[in-house]
Amino acid sequence: MSKKFRSNCMLFLTALIWGSAFVAQSVGMDYLGPFSFNGIRCLIAAVLLIPVAYIFVTKEKKAAMAEPGYHEPTAEEKAAKLKITVIGGICCGLALFGGTTLQQYGLQYTTAGKAGFITALYIVLVPILGLFIGKIVRPLLWGCVAVAAVGFYLLCINANEGFSISRGDFFVFLCAIVFACHILIIDYFSPKANGVVLSCIQFAITGLVSIPFMFLLKSEADLLSFAAIIAGAKPILYAGVLSGAIGYTLQIVAQKDAEPTIASLILSLESVFAVVAGAIVLHQLMNGRELLGCALIFAAVIVTQLPEKKKVE
Repeated sequence: MSKKFRSNCMLFLTALIWGSAFVAQSVGMDYLGPFSFNGIRCLIAAVLLIPVAYIFVTKEKKAAMAEPGYHEPTAEEKAAKLKITVIGGICCGLALFGGTTLQQYGLQYTTAGKAGFITALYIVLVPILGLFIGKIVRPLLWGCVAVAAVGFYLLCINANEGFSISRGDFFVFLCAIVFACHILIIDYFSPKANGVVLSCIQFAITGLVSIPFMFLLKSEADLLSFAAIIAGAKPILYAGVLSGAIGYTLQIVAQKDAEPTIASLILSLESVFAVVAGAIVLHQLMNGRELLGCALIFAAVIVTQLPEKKKVE
């Protein structure tokens, strides 16, 4: 088995885990509130990523030491890297907190499949938001935005009810915007820090920031109990262990040997798996209009990630 094929299989498994996690997140709302569910699952993911982060940091250091001309970082250099890693983890964690909270709140009022495709819009939104920080947008992307907008309309807007959008779909769309910001933050900090350490910190921050809301909000406190946590253990563990710790680790390991474009395209299947898992497990079926909307969003997401053709001089 070649390294690329193995990596592609791991990415496919990651997409499957992340897509089916929308079902776990939806089911989790039957037992706990959004802040409680996110807080517990993110803290679980953070704890499990600690040994993974240690292994990756050790391997990274050994690889660096094997390079010609290696020199031991000074205390100042180590302190600077630690500082940027912690700051990056906090910024990523706050963005992840915002995105996952909106997503969990929305999942109380919409289906897992719709949430999967609406969330996937962040891939189209990233380049648009990048305009505000000086990034260049390809002309093709504006076509993708138009196609995604039509897809979103077909999936979420009900013309028979005054062109309204449901509360759940609206909050998941806001989640997609926040996740687009999250990607830009990661894009800034990831070259300066170890990715797994950054992820470990961001999960910890998301979990810790969620804790006060678990107890201060009456809607959360009324649901929160040891019995509720035990009853919802399966979706919590799936989201925390599989989707959080294992899914992220698989992605990091797989992307080392995978083609970047192929990797992003395979991971885009997450939204498709969300629809399939929602239909199989929760019996949440879509009508023809909604499926067409999903297809248009998926097409826009795929085209957005295709590499730009190099100009022949």
